[in-house]
Amino acid sequence: MNMPNERLKWLMLYAAVALIACGSQTLAANPPDADQKGPVFLKEPTNRIDFSNSTGAEIECKASGNPMPEIIWIRSDGTAVGDVPGLRQISSDGKLVFPPFRAEDYRQEVHAQVYACLARNQFGSIISRDVHVRAVVNQFYGADILMEYVIRGNAAVLKCSIPSFVADFVRVESWIDEEGTELRPSENYDGKYLVLPSGELHIREVGPEDGYKSYQCRTKHRLTGETRLSATKGRLVITEPISSTAPRTPALVQKPLELLEGHSISLLCPAQGFPAPSFRWYKFIEGTTRKQAVVLSDRVKQVSGTLIIKDAVVEDSGKYLCVVNNSVGGESVETVLTVTAPLSAKIDPPTQTVDFGRPAVFTCQYTGNPIKTVSWMKDGKAIGHSEPVLRIESVKKEDKGMYQCFVRNDQESAEASAELKLGGRFDPPVIRQAFQEETMEPGPSVFLKCVAGGNPTPEISWELDGKKIANNDRYQVGQYVTVNGDVVSYLNITSVHANDGGLYKCIAKSKVGIAEHSAKLNVYGLPYIRQMEKKAIVAGETLIVTCPVAGYPIDSIVWERDNRALPINRKQKVFPNGTLIIENVERNSDQATYTCVAKNQEGYSARGSLEVQVMVAPQISPFFFGDEPLNRGEVASVTCVVPKGDLPLDIYWTLNSALIVNGELGFTLVRLNKRTSSLNVDSLEAVHRGSYKCIANNSAGYAEYVSTLDVNVPPRWILEPTDKAFAQGSDAKVECKADGFPKPQVTWKKAVGDTPGEYKDLKKSDNIRVEEGTLHVDNIQKTNEGYYLCEAINGIGSGLSAVIMISVQAPPEFTEKLRNQTARRGEPAVLQCEAKGEKPIGILWNMNNMRLDPKNDNRYTIREEILSTGVMSSLSIKRTERSDSALFTCVATNAFGSDDASINMIVQEVPEMPYALKVLDKSGRSVQLSWAQPYDGNSPLDRYIIEFKRSRASWSEIDRVIVPGHTTEAQVQKLSPATTYNIRIVAENAIGTSQSSEAVTIITAEEAPSGKPQNIKVEPVNQTTMRVTWKPPPRTEWNGEILGYYVGYKLSNTNSSYVFETINFITEEGKEHNLELQNLRVYTQYSVVIQAFNKIGAGPLSEEEKQFTAEGTPSQPPSDTACTTLTSQTIRVGWVSPPLESANGVIKTYKVVYAPSDEWYDETKRHYKKTASSDTVLHGLKKYTNYTMQVLATTAGGDGVRSVPIHCQTEPDVPEAPTDVKALVMGNAAILVSWRPPAQPNGIITQYTVYSKAEGAETETKTQKVPHYQMSFEATELEKNKPYEFWVTASTTIGEGQQSKSIVAMPSDQVPAKIASFDDTFTATFKEDAKMPCLAVGAPQPEITWKIKGVEFSANDRMRVLPDGSLLIKSVNRQDAGDYSCHAENSIAKDSITHKLIVLAPPQSPHVTLSATTTDALTVKLKPHEGDTAPLHGYTLHYKPEFGEWETSEVSVDSQKHNIENLLCGSRYQVYATGFNNIGAGEASDILNTRTKGQKPKLPEKPRFIEVSSNSVSLHFKAWKDGGCPMSHFVVESKKRDQIEWNQISNNVKPDNNYVVLDLEPATWYNLRITAHNSAGFTVAEYDFATLTVTGGTIAPLDDGSGHGNVHTRIRLPAWMPEWLDLNFMVPLIATVVVVAVGICVVCVALSRRRADDMRGGQKDVYYDVVYNQTMGPGATLDKRRPDLRDELGYIAPPNRKLPPVPGSNYNTCDRIKRGRGGLRSNHSTWDPRRNPNLYEELKAPPVPMHGNHYGHAHGNAECHYRHPGMEDEICPYATFHLLGFREEMDPTKAMNFQTFPHQNGHAGPVPGHAGTMLPPGHPGHVHSRSGSQSMPRANRYQRKNSQGGQSSIYTPAPEYDDPANCAEEDQYRRYTRVNSQGGSLYSGPGPEYDDPANCAPEEDQYGSQYGGPYGQPYDHYGSRGSMGRRSIGSARNPGNGSPEPPPPPPRNHDMSNSSFNDSKESNEISEAECDRDHGPRGNYGAVKRSPQPKDQRTTEEMRKLIERNETGPKQLQLQQTNGAGFTAYDTMAV
Repeated sequence: MNMPNERLKWLMLYAAVALIACGSQTLAANPPDADQKGPVFLKEPTNRIDFSNSTGAEIECKASGNPMPEIIWIRSDGTAVGDVPGLRQISSDGKLVFPPFRAEDYRQEVHAQVYACLARNQFGSIISRDVHVRAVVNQFYGADILMEYVIRGNAAVLKCSIPSFVADFVRVESWIDEEGTELRPSENYDGKYLVLPSGELHIREVGPEDGYKSYQCRTKHRLTGETRLSATKGRLVITEPISSTAPRTPALVQKPLELLEGHSISLLCPAQGFPAPSFRWYKFIEGTTRKQAVVLSDRVKQVSGTLIIKDAVVEDSGKYLCVVNNSVGGESVETVLTVTAPLSAKIDPPTQTVDFGRPAVFTCQYTGNPIKTVSWMKDGKAIGHSEPVLRIESVKKEDKGMYQCFVRNDQESAEASAELKLGGRFDPPVIRQAFQEETMEPGPSVFLKCVAGGNPTPEISWELDGKKIANNDRYQVGQYVTVNGDVVSYLNITSVHANDGGLYKCIAKSKVGIAEHSAKLNVYGLPYIRQMEKKAIVAGETLIVTCPVAGYPIDSIVWERDNRALPINRKQKVFPNGTLIIENVERNSDQATYTCVAKNQEGYSARGSLEVQVMVAPQISPFFFGDEPLNRGEVASVTCVVPKGDLPLDIYWTLNSALIVNGELGFTLVRLNKRTSSLNVDSLEAVHRGSYKCIANNSAGYAEYVSTLDVNVPPRWILEPTDKAFAQGSDAKVECKADGFPKPQVTWKKAVGDTPGEYKDLKKSDNIRVEEGTLHVDNIQKTNEGYYLCEAINGIGSGLSAVIMISVQAPPEFTEKLRNQTARRGEPAVLQCEAKGEKPIGILWNMNNMRLDPKNDNRYTIREEILSTGVMSSLSIKRTERSDSALFTCVATNAFGSDDASINMIVQEVPEMPYALKVLDKSGRSVQLSWAQPYDGNSPLDRYIIEFKRSRASWSEIDRVIVPGHTTEAQVQKLSPATTYNIRIVAENAIGTSQSSEAVTIITAEEAPSGKPQNIKVEPVNQTTMRVTWKPPPRTEWNGEILGYYVGYKLSNTNSSYVFETINFITEEGKEHNLELQNLRVYTQYSVVIQAFNKIGAGPLSEEEKQFTAEGTPSQPPSDTACTTLTSQTIRVGWVSPPLESANGVIKTYKVVYAPSDEWYDETKRHYKKTASSDTVLHGLKKYTNYTMQVLATTAGGDGVRSVPIHCQTEPDVPEAPTDVKALVMGNAAILVSWRPPAQPNGIITQYTVYSKAEGAETETKTQKVPHYQMSFEATELEKNKPYEFWVTASTTIGEGQQSKSIVAMPSDQVPAKIASFDDTFTATFKEDAKMPCLAVGAPQPEITWKIKGVEFSANDRMRVLPDGSLLIKSVNRQDAGDYSCHAENSIAKDSITHKLIVLAPPQSPHVTLSATTTDALTVKLKPHEGDTAPLHGYTLHYKPEFGEWETSEVSVDSQKHNIENLLCGSRYQVYATGFNNIGAGEASDILNTRTKGQKPKLPEKPRFIEVSSNSVSLHFKAWKDGGCPMSHFVVESKKRDQIEWNQISNNVKPDNNYVVLDLEPATWYNLRITAHNSAGFTVAEYDFATLTVTGGTIAPLDDGSGHGNVHTRIRLPAWMPEWLDLNFMVPLIATVVVVAVGICVVCVALSRRRADDMRGGQKDVYYDVVYNQTMGPGATLDKRRPDLRDELGYIAPPNRKLPPVPGSNYNTCDRIKRGRGGLRSNHSTWDPRRNPNLYEELKAPPVPMHGNHYGHAHGNAECHYRHPGMEDEICPYATFHLLGFREEMDPTKAMNFQTFPHQNGHAGPVPGHAGTMLPPGHPGHVHSRSGSQSMPRANRYQRKNSQGGQSSIYTPAPEYDDPANCAEEDQYRRYTRVNSQGGSLYSGPGPEYDDPANCAPEEDQYGSQYGGPYGQPYDHYGSRGSMGRRSIGSARNPGNGSPEPPPPPPRNHDMSNSSFNDSKESNEISEAECDRDHGPRGNYGAVKRSPQPKDQRTTEEMRKLIERNETGPKQLQLQQTNGAGFTAYDTMAV
């Protein structure tokens, strides 16, 4: 067996535990108690122990067992470990201790060693896993960072190089750049820098700037904890790519990587190229060359080319391939990763007790990766087994002990141990009583006794110094067995001599064990050594011999060899007691004669010799018969060689453990020599197959070797099958057995048909099976009869086969024992009986157990037919009669038995008709019927047929329902609702059908529609709107009259709920319905469903119709735009498509907008190129020009957002020719050549070349290079009067350009004045210097003068002429622009040039004029200033409302007009503009003051507005005119005419709706105040009206308050008294009683009924507080009219001026904040299931009663609950206020907030509602109330009767504003505080359109009756009537309202607890504002500050959608209401 070196070490442990094994033999004989057990490790040392020399280490090893095990530390070679002073110690508790040591004391054999811990007790030994100890000496180390060369644009990886001697202990903690920023490993993989798990620094997309940075790594030593920075700083060397290069990888071999499971690793792919390559990782499928792409996930990331695997698992192991590609080429890098998992092992079972001779199995279960080897040990010794399962076939005594399984790999090992105990049926021997050591004089006799027990009974023998004692004349041994089974043995020594002394031992032995006891017998006398017999020992074993010394006392015993005292080598050990041990005995060194010398103190000695003979045990060389089996008849030969072992040797052979005898069975054995034996077989047979064993024996031992011989033998019969016959029904068994090698396969087949020949395989069935060649047929039947073939095949030869016949002997048998047969009366019938079985068979017939004889009745005839399987007998009856209903029996008989069968003959008729047809139940589509069962006509009723038809149809047009015949109840389904039907029933049996029953008539109930709307079309209108059209369901599926439709829509492919809208039914026949869905997302697919509803409910949803909104324009630009210069006239532009979600459509093309950068501002100069791909090449560009480019995506909706401009410069080229050349005569030998630069230099001019050539001559052309900054050249040394030709070229780095035109000049003495400079245009920037050249020649020197705009120039501070003639202008201004001419003149001639100076300055103020105005927009015209010279780039338009902040808008330069939109209607605005160019922004225009169109609301006429009844007033708000600005909302207030306080009914009544003020008293004068709001302001109207009397009459008018009426003389009653005691009420009542007695009764009844209903006796508010609030005290109101209080608070409401309730304003007075405590929760218009789930809690009183019903939110700041009596208007801590004083037209976004500080006394109690920034303890979290949708009474603070159980909502923000954070200023909108009589919401439910529905503390909850206790289901008395489509649960009940109401629409994200009913804008509802809803301080007037919990908020878009679709809401409801004028009154009390 091949084992790695590691395992070979452990073989050395044999020696280490030899003594242990010997010792345990003695101890093992003791029977183990139940709690005794072998050692088990409690704390096993780990595989690796690394420690620093400065810290040292302790290795703990603990084991348990009984008795407690001993701990010994050993080395890997098995030798025990001892102490090394100062370096290694073994502590008393078994720890291996390594103290700290000095570096110079390091010893490899101590500090770099493999140790193991051995635990042992008497039951066995176990060894721990390998412990690799490694001490690390502290040494200085330095980490280095090498320079990394990287191509720009690639990723770089910087490595921290750590010296190899510390690499295992040091890891990289972080990286530090030159600025000191620390970069640590993180989860952010998107940044520029990433520290990889293996410590490298990854830098992505390096650019030139990265080359200037340096980096250091910080490392940490895991043993010492020391951290240090790297000695060197690393940096990147960035190389610019010269050309495209394929990816290259460094030429290094990627080392295989190992990683522990659960750690992270990075696989590097160090490739670079240009362009920067792309990387793709693949993993090879294990064991194949196929690979698959690595799937990236949260755990597996790729950063550039680096693959990062977090929390690695074993499955990540394998070979990885990184494939790198760019446009030039590709490369790949392979990496092998092994993820190791810690090894662990477990043996199953951990303990087993096995009886002698029984098998034992241990299974080693191990985990981890990788597993290299598995090995087993027993009691610390290797047993050479390497399979996971260890099996001991027959347990012997020596097999008991501790077994261990070891699993190992290169890094670690693990072990598990298990104990094998012997079974309890046997008791090993035990010594119960024994003799003791004794010292005596010679002479007397000695009696030694031993008592032993055990099962079986042991035998006792005696030894003296290891030699068995036999009986003689002086020694007598005897023994007997006691009654309890113990053995008593004794040894008698007669007359003891000195020579009898020695070690006496008694040994108790049985087959299950051995026990022994020894003690010394000392007899005084001289030393004496008994004779020692020759000792033979096998080489390699340990010799242990004790010198047999007698005599006493003995001073010393020594051993000698060749007269030398032992020991003389390491193997020998001599002990004082005379024991000699020689380890690992060898013949050459240890075979000798040894002498034992014993001495006493007197010097007497004795000597004895021992001859030691070392024997060598035999060893056999392996032999084999070959790899392949041999064939029968072939020859086999094999030789057994014993190369080692003492002679003589016995060699013999066995086959399958049987001895082989020479000459028998064809064997020939030949002894070739003393050490060789040959085995031969001349002709192989089957008997020769088996296991051959060669056994070699000598005196030292024996050896054996086994080899297997396989002989191919063709099959032969062991048991050949024969024909068989079986009785039918028995279990048949046919044996078929064959032998051969390989073992034959035995199969059975059955013949096809009745003859042998063709066979087919037996079908596997329940009763046929083949087991080990035997065919079993259970319950054999005739069908199993036939020929069968048994075949035995093993591939050797043709095989065996045998055919047998299996016959089945069957008595007659009828398959059917009893059957029913029916016949119709009067018709013929035939009865048949078929008997199967062995023929002949006779059959007789009986009728009702009487023999039937056809001769007696000619109606009967009997016939017989012989069949292949038996006989068929037929009994025919010509005409059946009723008497033929009888039991007919046929009896069949044959030789094997008899059988009978019965036929029950039934003569049948048609049934009678069913009767007693009744209707049990009915619904819209089904009816439940019952009937009585009729007579069945002697035939079971098969079925009933229920026939039904519509009442108007005939019975020929019927539908049927089939009902089983056994039932008498049935349901008829599929009826149409609300339809009359006639129903009857017939019965049917097999004979026929009965007559029809009596018909019954029923009418089905109505149902919800069953049909779906038809012809649904969804078409996009624009980007955010879709139009849905549909037609009604088929008329037959209406199931009643359709009232309307619910149209639901949602985003497709989402799980969100549908948002439903309600549409009224159009009665016109065939007309399509339609609805526009608005505020949808751009180019988004929506799913639309529609359902019809009638008064019963809603019908089925239609099929989902999906449609996209129109395509919009992409909202994000293409990303990663980049440009690459290709040539001097082409640039490549590339980009990445915008994200899909921002495309808002299908991107059709991309547009590249490009222009030279200096012309970019000018839209007209820009060029556009379209392309469908993601890159394009721009052609025809200007050379060497910087271009600016933008890319945008285009959809069908238009152009998208442009990308950020990018810039690229075209390559340089050769320049054009200089545009002009002059040649000026300077003298008789000189000419000055001057020139202008090329118009297109196409690069940077490096030089000019001046060419000159004498005209007409053949002279060569001269050239002269001139620097690029010089524009003239003086040609000298010319010949006078000779013409010369000149031309000039310009050069760039690319080369020389075209030549200019040639010019000819001739040197001359005459030098006229000429100017070398050229006319030119100069552009100067505002406030900079300008210089214009004027270079002149001439002789005499010409005079140079300048003219500016035609005026002679005279020098000044800013302008002067330079010596070279140039004109210098300092600090140019706009006025300097114009023509400048330079004149040169001498006596010969004069010359001039003209320059033009253009001054670039910021634009001057543009002209702004007003073009048009509308209610929400202004149109202005913009014109640039005429004096602007620099091109204008655009305008910035500034505008602001009168009380607002400035806003700006960019306007392009081309726009003639610009619309300023989304302005406030009817508001003043200021507008001005500035222009800008590339110089900067210019001057502002004059401010334009204007205003948008629109006025405040206009008052309506009273009759058109007010409609009065006895207890309510209806308000028709459509009568109001809006003044051009849309109405936002109305505030409704009322009061009795004689009251001072106004009661606010609602502060947010929607425009265009009707409104009902309920709960007024009959025959009473009221004042009504209406405040109408729009954005232009508000208008207040006051009206007087009187309610009608109870009988509907009017009352007389009151006077105006001059004191004569009763208005001001009304007697005030105490607050607690009922109002009907008021004299103003009583006097008319008494008068009525006097005049009309009957009226008294009516009024009394009415009042008493009202009293009973409302419980108005006593203090009303107290009563309602008890019912609804339970937190209110009766005296909790504060009269806010006290002027002193208002003045003291410094808070005075402007008289008659009300600030508009602009949603978004935050009028948080204390009164507002101090609302709402118990009872219901705060009002939210959306329900969040994450909020407090207790939606219907009882109202509970807080511990401290508080003023008002404190209920609402902690409003960001904690709400103010601290109270002082009479101080309700004090300023709240942390309340946010609005400073009043602005006009109502002020900017609603800029009102100022201030905030108070928190109250020092904290809070009075817990605050329900939302948690804000300062939430007190006990806050219940998020809570909700319901905002109902109905008109409600207004309960004022002065004991109003609250007859409806709720107060109306007071304020809902108007829908025009963005931020409903505002809840109307308390004193502006509700002048006076009212006591909350219900615990309800004063402000609830925002208008649905607002972004931030902040919620002020609710004051009154109109739903107290709903949730505040035992008042019915949540929506019982009033539901949402919302056209918004919020569906309430249950239908709304309306007492006194006759017409049924439509069912509510499906919920919008709604369950029982989710609804804000006030989202609808209805005529008959009061919407509730949801104030203080957000969780933090809010800005006033819509300065939106978002809630910290946006989940509770709706987005602006959602809100707008909700509000805009709410316009048509109430129409359907108004059609169905009956309470006058189209209003619905809702009774919300219903107590």
